[in-house]
Amino acid sequence: MVDVMSMDEIRNTADRLNVNLETLDLDSIRLPPGEDFDIPSDDEDLKEGDPLEFEEGFGNIIVVDNLPVVPPEKVEKLVGVIRKIYGQIGTIKEDGFYMPEDPETKKTLGYCFIEYNTPQEAELAKETTHGYKLDRSHIFAVNMFDDIEKFIKVPEEWAPPETRPYIPGENLQKWLTDEKARDQFVIRAGSETEVLWNDARQSKAEPVYRKSYWTESFVQWSPLGTYLATVHRQGAALWGGATTFNRLMRCAHPQVKLIDFSPGERFLVTYSSHEPSNPRDTHRVVINIFDVRTGKVMRDFKGNADEFAVGGTGGVSGVSWPVFRWGGGKDDKYFARIGKNVVSVYETETFTLIDKKSIKVENVVDFSWSPTDPILALYVPELGGGNQPARVSLVQIPSKEELRQKNLFSVSDCKMYWQSNGDYLAVKVDRYTKTKKSTYTGFELFRIKERDIPIEVLELENKNDKIIAFAWEPKGHRFAVIHGDNPKPDVSFYTMRSGTHTGRVTKLATIKGKQANALFWSPAGRFIILAGLKNFNGQLEFYNVDELETMTQADHFMATDVEWDPTGRYVVTAVTSVHEMENGFVVWSFNGKQLYKILKDHFFQFSWRPRPPSFLSAEKEEEIAKNLKKYSKKYEAEDQDVSMLLSEQDREKRKMLKEEWERWVGEWKRLHEEDKLERQKLRDGEASDEEQEYEAKEVEMEEVLDVSQEVISFD
Repeated sequence: MVDVMSMDEIRNTADRLNVNLETLDLDSIRLPPGEDFDIPSDDEDLKEGDPLEFEEGFGNIIVVDNLPVVPPEKVEKLVGVIRKIYGQIGTIKEDGFYMPEDPETKKTLGYCFIEYNTPQEAELAKETTHGYKLDRSHIFAVNMFDDIEKFIKVPEEWAPPETRPYIPGENLQKWLTDEKARDQFVIRAGSETEVLWNDARQSKAEPVYRKSYWTESFVQWSPLGTYLATVHRQGAALWGGATTFNRLMRCAHPQVKLIDFSPGERFLVTYSSHEPSNPRDTHRVVINIFDVRTGKVMRDFKGNADEFAVGGTGGVSGVSWPVFRWGGGKDDKYFARIGKNVVSVYETETFTLIDKKSIKVENVVDFSWSPTDPILALYVPELGGGNQPARVSLVQIPSKEELRQKNLFSVSDCKMYWQSNGDYLAVKVDRYTKTKKSTYTGFELFRIKERDIPIEVLELENKNDKIIAFAWEPKGHRFAVIHGDNPKPDVSFYTMRSGTHTGRVTKLATIKGKQANALFWSPAGRFIILAGLKNFNGQLEFYNVDELETMTQADHFMATDVEWDPTGRYVVTAVTSVHEMENGFVVWSFNGKQLYKILKDHFFQFSWRPRPPSFLSAEKEEEIAKNLKKYSKKYEAEDQDVSMLLSEQDREKRKMLKEEWERWVGEWKRLHEEDKLERQKLRDGEASDEEQEYEAKEVEMEEVLDVSQEVISFD
């Protein structure tokens, strides 16, 4: 250890040696070569630090091939086009663009080099634009500059590739084989995203996978539950598995904002909008359709926001979302979008328009697909002040044949609701009264699967009742309507089949005065939740439609979301971060018993993992329903075992609490005994601690604190 002297010690030593410090030139003093007197240099820490890192390789450079070969007068225009394409993906370095020319002809050579600030931007540019079609003759081939050496080393003679042993990947449906038949769900709170099992028997959620900053905005399950999509600035990522959640695919799309899966999970649609260079222009929209298994862009659509804003509501920057709606059931055969006076229907075999042309429908404003069949429902409003009536048309795809049409008069607004099996279509029609000062609502009910598609008109008993909510029973023939203008509206239930009148809609019941503004049917039908969200502060009524009776009334204060699990056994109510207090969720049984509650600060999202359709036939499901007692014995035994285990755990917990209490009491008695002499001393020698042996007396004492005199004049 080197001794350190203070300045006072240095001055004293100098005085003792008769050295004048003011005339001493310390800079002129030189130590002998190699001698440091064991005094380390102040710069020594720089030598021991990490060595400086220099950029090695060319990972931030790409080579774009198959460009047009142009003469000198067209080079500037070509460079501008290429820069515009690649400048949207990342920041091109200053002097980071080079397009070689032939020294003799001065024509370009058909390729260029682009240098980005980071390798990540270069990699994204390669993934995004490789295969980009500039025109019919020029399809970009993009490679990393670092890969050129690999191409140079390609041997002259072909050799068969080395056969690698097959390593099976994780079964992406393994989570469906859970021995406890549990379901998974995903939640987002703060920067954390978690996947958990719903272990309702144990009244808790069991963690499966957790990751910080897993997504930059939201997560979304695919419709059959195979994939979990996360959204990032560079694009979307797809993850899968039962417990590990490995990344399976990346879909590069810079600044992606919205995503949408096709019903059969074959395709992923991504959307982004970009600020225009001219403030007077609208946003520029980019939509890509990816093949989920290969990550390849099957078709892209680009244009300004106005081109994608026709029909529907919601979305970003005025764009209706989803822009493309999928039809044809789980086969993902068709998708369509609405335009000005047209509906464009594409088929996924070639990703081109059916018959290479759109369906012309003057003034069409909305459309929707049957959930199971390639049938389009189109809505056209009234025109010419009522001279041309509104209409709803059913169109068969791909033949484009009109199956049915219904003209509607004095229409103010119209909304279409498909039943989940595609058996029925309900059209809610708001009509003007004769004076045009008010509106009333009725329903046009289409029986899709019956001959000639008969239509039935349903009007409420009180025509002036406002329709607050409408919902079909999944896989069933009933529907529910919330209607009325009072703070407590009524809820009515109807059926499309009733006894011998299978072809007539019949009202089952109306329940009066309910604090409800939303309807949530169980996926299995039969049960429904009448929910009062937002202004109704989370009122919940669990209702059995078979018996037409209320099972339970409950509430989840400030609830913003209600979501059934895929089996219809459990339902979740959640309070998301739109409210600052009580963020979290509650898990209920189908009949309204609260099972457990989890609070999470900054709670953003809850989503059940969907299940694919059952492989059982309708006959087999009916047979199971008839013999449910036989099948349920196994699960009743398991439930009993779990109940006994929980009871045993409760007994153990009570035993531990009792032992802890007895230990506390014993410790208190020990301390009480240790202080016995001190208490006796304070009581002037009295040994007893019994209160009844002492007499309590009240003694009143008066004390004069101050006396003052003041002479008051009467003048």
